[in-house]
Amino acid sequence: MNFYTFLLPEANLSLNPTINRFMSHLYRILFGLGIALVLVVLPLTAPAQAITVATPMAIASEIFNSGVEKLQGNDYLGAIEDFTKAIERDPNLAAAYSNRCLARVQWGDYTAAATDCTQALRLNPDNTEAYLNQGLAYYRLGNYQAAIADYTEAIARHRTDFRAYYNQGLARFELKDYPGAIADYNQALRQHHPSDTSLLLEVYNDRGLARLMLENIPGAIADFERAIRLDHNNHRAFYNRACACHHSGNLQGAIRDFTLALQLEPNHAEAYVNRGIIHHQLGLQQAALSDFKTASGHFEQQGNTAAYQQTLSFIARLQQWLLSSDENAIA
Repeated sequence: MNFYTFLLPEANLSLNPTINRFMSHLYRILFGLGIALVLVVLPLTAPAQAITVATPMAIASEIFNSGVEKLQGNDYLGAIEDFTKAIERDPNLAAAYSNRCLARVQWGDYTAAATDCTQALRLNPDNTEAYLNQGLAYYRLGNYQAAIADYTEAIARHRTDFRAYYNQGLARFELKDYPGAIADYNQALRQHHPSDTSLLLEVYNDRGLARLMLENIPGAIADFERAIRLDHNNHRAFYNRACACHHSGNLQGAIRDFTLALQLEPNHAEAYVNRGIIHHQLGLQQAALSDFKTASGHFEQQGNTAAYQQTLSFIARLQQWLLSSDENAIA
């Protein structure tokens, strides 16, 4: 997703109203993940006089539990290995497929993750967590329609699951179905306990984005302000409100909020670029140049080559425009 436009030949800059969601997918969509904790039933203990034999199911259960512990400890490769061993000993262990799907999603192997959840659902068609995990895998693959289909199945089985509504809203947003996304976010808010503010502010942030896409500027700003009230240190809410302010023509408000976002997240290169664009529009060329130079440094450190090159182009064209303006003034 582009965060800003190229400099026009006349050196006029414009802020793309598309909103920055560069951090959102990583930690928001994870609400859809679910670990199938120790779902394996161990065999009954044999009488004392009997000789205990380790059955394949008992071994699979032990390995499965080890995989769950590794998954919870963020050892995704170790978890994948354990769940694979558990499946080798018990091919009908649906929870092992579902959890291996989750581990593979975390590791970034989305295609294999989706295949695992398909197998988990073949073995247990009512596994809500498998639908959620498979939906996440499809979401990461960019197959948003398939993700929505999985979330719809999850909702059919658990109509009060906040995660399914919320993640379905994210998928609808990517398909530009903004009214549908808002409807899903509203449903998520109805299911969610108001005491968990960390999740509430994410829903408000995302509903605000959808409203902004629909040109509902007052509604968008209201949602971003709800998020800010829940967490005054949420830089993304300030960034989004800055974009909404700019979209409404409130340039000073946009600069204020981009500045607040940067105080909370000093490495936010896109905020520097967008603030620089507004500085340029206000005729504050040196401030604009400073913002672009700072942004380029951050993009270079982040290894974002495309954005780095674009920002260098901004700088070169603005410097050329300033030089031309000075020459015209002298003449």
